Amino acid sequence: MLQSDKKRCFIELGKFLSQFSANNSIKNEKVLHNDLFFDDFISLVNLSQSHNGWYTEENVYFSVNSWAEALTEENLEKWLSNYTFSEIKPRTIGLILAGNIPLVGFHDFLSVLISGHKVLIKTSSNDQHLLPFLAKYLIAVEPEFKNYITFVEGKLENFDAVIATGSDNTARYFEYYFKDKPSIIRKNRNSVAVLDGSESKEQMIALGEDIFRYFGLGCRNVSKLFIPKNYNFDLFFNGVFPYQDVIKYEKYANNYDYNKAVFLMSNFNLLDNEFLIIKEDSSYSSPISSVFYEFYDDINDIKNRLETDKDKIQCIVSNNLVENSIAFGATQKPNLWDYADNVDTINFLIKL
Repeated sequence: MLQSDKKRCFIELGKFLSQFSANNSIKNEKVLHNDLFFDDFISLVNLSQSHNGWYTEENVYFSVNSWAEALTEENLEKWLSNYTFSEIKPRTIGLILAGNIPLVGFHDFLSVLISGHKVLIKTSSNDQHLLPFLAKYLIAVEPEFKNYITFVEGKLENFDAVIATGSDNTARYFEYYFKDKPSIIRKNRNSVAVLDGSESKEQMIALGEDIFRYFGLGCRNVSKLFIPKNYNFDLFFNGVFPYQDVIKYEKYANNYDYNKAVFLMSNFNLLDNEFLIIKEDSSYSSPISSVFYEFYDDINDIKNRLETDKDKIQCIVSNNLVENSIAFGATQKPNLWDYADNVDTINFLIKL
């Protein structure tokens, strides 16, 4: 396959995904293979929460919409124009995917195929249905993809390189097990917001999106706030108030009740609005239904801290207070060229 053919297939996939939304999915008769896939995809999304209790229809459709927006001809051209693929020798790339949020491994899947390699995929037990469905759609658009896409249930074997995502504990296992193969091993990371009190209400509402989207399960979700001394928490709580319905989801509510009880039994000082717990803590990784915060005197101290801890940080959200920070509300809509852990996946694949 020529790369132009592969790009065309992913553009068609983007058009397919653009038909669906949580409020109203509308069939576009110009989209390829709707007769085979449109109704089945709606059924799959409807069943997603039965496969994984965290995969609400709203969150699955949010992920689908994000990929629909990303998979355009303009975005693919902008992303891929920085690379040369003429000397690629097709290899088999093993992917070990996480399952914390819907389609979390799609970017690796896309990167391997668009660069001309074959993909050998071990899905997470928490997300075994969405990516295989999209792979079937791609194969319907271009049958030759059938020779490039393989899903495995057992041990990953007969591959030339690997991209594996997991916790810090599983990453140690991956590093040992794949020590003789070229690899990208991804560990735990968290995202932070740096505030100075001048943020608008609209920015605080957008920060709520960064915190609550996918119930806070993603590495791009904000789990830690850096705030100035004497910060007015009313600004924050007024911003996140529109997300109060999150407590209606049983799994989230159970985590909220459990973590609140643990914190209280440990005599921690907490701020609580009945659906989110705010706790002063120096670590980055807060439990579901909570956000940690830390005070600062000098913004330069935070800049230095974040630079020192950059291997622990996925995203920094701020109103341009910190270099390379992103806008409020944008954490869960990365561009194709926004690589996880700042590791250029395409460059890794080209150099194999």
